Amino acid sequence: MGADASGPPTGDSERLRRLLGGEHTSWLVSRARRRLEQGRPLTGVATLGNASPDQRRAAELLLGRRAGAGTSLSVSLDDVDALLRASGAAPGGLADAIHLLTGPVENLAAQAAAEASAWSAARAPLDQLVAARPILMSWLSWLDGTGTLGRLTGTPETAVTLVRGLVAVLDALPSPGIALGRLAAACVGDAHALDDGRPLTTLALPAVRVLGGSSPTGDGSAVGRRAAWAAVGVHRDDLSSTVLCLGIPGGSATSTGRILAAATEAGEPCVLTLRQLSHSQHQPDLGVGARTVFLCENPIVLASAADELGATAPPLVCVSGQPSAAVLSLLDTLTRDGARFVYHGDFDWGGLRIANGLLERITWQPWRFDTEAYRTALAVGGGELTGRPVDAAWDPELRSALEQHAIRIDEELVLPDLLADLAAATTRQAPGRMSDIHHRPPTHGGPGGPRRGSSRL
Repeated sequence: MGADASGPPTGDSERLRRLLGGEHTSWLVSRARRRLEQGRPLTGVATLGNASPDQRRAAELLLGRRAGAGTSLSVSLDDVDALLRASGAAPGGLADAIHLLTGPVENLAAQAAAEASAWSAARAPLDQLVAARPILMSWLSWLDGTGTLGRLTGTPETAVTLVRGLVAVLDALPSPGIALGRLAAACVGDAHALDDGRPLTTLALPAVRVLGGSSPTGDGSAVGRRAAWAAVGVHRDDLSSTVLCLGIPGGSATSTGRILAAATEAGEPCVLTLRQLSHSQHQPDLGVGARTVFLCENPIVLASAADELGATAPPLVCVSGQPSAAVLSLLDTLTRDGARFVYHGDFDWGGLRIANGLLERITWQPWRFDTEAYRTALAVGGGELTGRPVDAAWDPELRSALEQHAIRIDEELVLPDLLADLAAATTRQAPGRMSDIHHRPPTHGGPGGPRRGSSRL
């Protein structure tokens, strides 16, 4: 800026103060300093509106000529620079004069540019992550729009460490099944880094929701957070993650098998924890083999099947919305044992998202859960279809049908038909013949559906 890089500015300080250090030239010094802070050159004209007579007189004494007429006062910075150099008051020119009169000047523009560059470098791994996984684009837009990263970290240097851990966590998802503490320990070396309220959790949880098919923002509830993690295969602990099932025969080789056997004999639903299933993964004792397992979205289907069919109910698993780690663990174990699956869910956008996610994990055939079944179910009524549309991976025409009618069909409304299918499967339906379930005509029975001993397939 005109000063010798080897030392501070020099000059005749007394003369400089007489020329520029007075009250009536302070506006000019202030304007020049602001330009230096902004990284702008000290050239051109500085203008002061409504200049006082004293300010005009000071400018005339500085430059040795009349300042012109009018209310505004204009001073050439180039002329002031030349004057200071020639007079010896500031041999380095106006820039040195400003340093001598007001102290060192920081280039705020350069600092802002450097900080912006540092922030850009800090978040660059997030851009690379989204480029590889476009599904996270809405999350990154939310992150940038809310300024959450900057608010949590304060500095680019702090952000670098947090972003590194964030990318490691998201790269590990979805998981086939892992405890939250183990995920945190593996990714950042701190088993509590993903606890509620921690900075890493604040950044990661919205991305987890997006990976699970939801928006970045949640309802703020503990249940919502647990469901979001479960949707990507992460459980808070191996006791709170559970799965509801009915008619899984079990066996006698493991404690889990014996629990299932007792529940099946009694015709009662069984709730298994992830802890119990983790043992059966290594020593399967579910007793299903190559049979067909029915999957439903809502517990009312399973509860009604227990009421109506009891101990004769075929294998039935409830995913309870977004499948928990325990649900996925059970399905994985059944798959390894040779089981096949048929699935029914709610005919709404959330139901389609759950089914799509499940189809990415296991292979299943629709159980009255395709376009034909939807159009047939319209006869029982339904509610208004709301939310963001989504394709059905197993039936390309289903989305169009839902958009055309704009009616959602909850599982409860077709419960009699589902129970009829389950009743028919208890005796006559062989394991290999379940593909025609969704084509069977509806029974349109009463609210309770068929009773024990009703017609079979």
